[in-house]
Amino acid sequence: MKISRHTLVQRLRLKGLMARIKDDPNVVGFYHNNVVLLPHGGDFFPALFQAVNEAVTSVCAEYYLIRNDHTGQTFAQSLIKAVQRGVHVSLIYDAIGCFDTQASFFRQLQDQGVHCLAFNRPAFSKLRWLDLRNHRKMTVIDGSIAFLGGLNIGDEYSGFGDSLERWRDVGMRMDGPAAAELHRLFWQTWEQEKGPFTKRPVHTSPDPAGDANVIIVNGSPHHTQPLIRNSFRLAMAGAVHRIRIMTPYFLPGPRIVRSLLRAVNRGARVQVILPSISDVPIVQKFSLAYLEPLSEAGVEIYTRQGTILHAKVMLIDEHWVTLGSANFDYRSFYRNFEINVIIDNHTFGTQISDLIDEELKKSTRVDLEHTIRLTRMEKILKWLLTPLRHLL
Repeated sequence: MKISRHTLVQRLRLKGLMARIKDDPNVVGFYHNNVVLLPHGGDFFPALFQAVNEAVTSVCAEYYLIRNDHTGQTFAQSLIKAVQRGVHVSLIYDAIGCFDTQASFFRQLQDQGVHCLAFNRPAFSKLRWLDLRNHRKMTVIDGSIAFLGGLNIGDEYSGFGDSLERWRDVGMRMDGPAAAELHRLFWQTWEQEKGPFTKRPVHTSPDPAGDANVIIVNGSPHHTQPLIRNSFRLAMAGAVHRIRIMTPYFLPGPRIVRSLLRAVNRGARVQVILPSISDVPIVQKFSLAYLEPLSEAGVEIYTRQGTILHAKVMLIDEHWVTLGSANFDYRSFYRNFEINVIIDNHTFGTQISDLIDEELKKSTRVDLEHTIRLTRMEKILKWLLTPLRHLL
């Protein structure tokens, strides 16, 4: 079969990035996937629930936070109905992320046949590992369909429109071979956490589903290298024209800052969109140390107005997209279990570019020198808390 020049260029570009990540077994590339952008919670959850309702063999869900609210109950009922149809359903939830969710919520699921596992439940015997959290947000259906992004299960992530009660987030659906890798990673985590024995569903390899090339980046504190951070830096290193970032938390460390500064020096335009109001306000103060040199070098910094930005997206040259659960901060690089995908697809990249254009219309350009000044007390607090910034 003759391979088109466009397909050959795509494959060479993907192989080039894979080679620079040094063939780490936790970074795996797949061709022939179909990717669908779900730009709002109002798009994401109806698509997710419909896919769960149509599941035939298995549903594997893994989330940092699941609330016992309308969205959480709709999710729970979808899982229970799947069990009643004979589908094998398993759920991993983070024990700290779901600390405020009533235990009865998960007992309800277990009583109805959903296999549940609380990730890293607090215990005196492993206090030194207490801050290792599962920050992933994904559902894999029938081993061939995956939903992922920055959205947890809760009302604040659902719906459309801007308000301080409804967070701005982005998700996607992915069909094809890359979804099978997420299915494998789910069960790898289940075994590592010594989840209760359950007969694991076996699926055949998914058929090719589209023209998107996808790299799965499996971030874990057990790795010798911070793969999430390294994948960000390598993508930035390949930028020629533009880097566009949306992130709720920006504590990237000096190496990411240097990568962005190098991109600016090469002539690339760099835009960073942050929340104007954060659910963790102290992070905004710490971010200044990293934003100031970027602003001085010409990086455009914006704050999204009217809502709490929670999307985690980076776009390189309108073509490469990174999307997933990871933030630009120490925890995502070193302490959390994360899942990111790097998508090489022009159509998807154009859709993300259009989305960012719309977000910029609702954002304000920030002049750090004149608009953000720390009070004396804030400067003292920042100095006192600097040693703890990696915990944020």
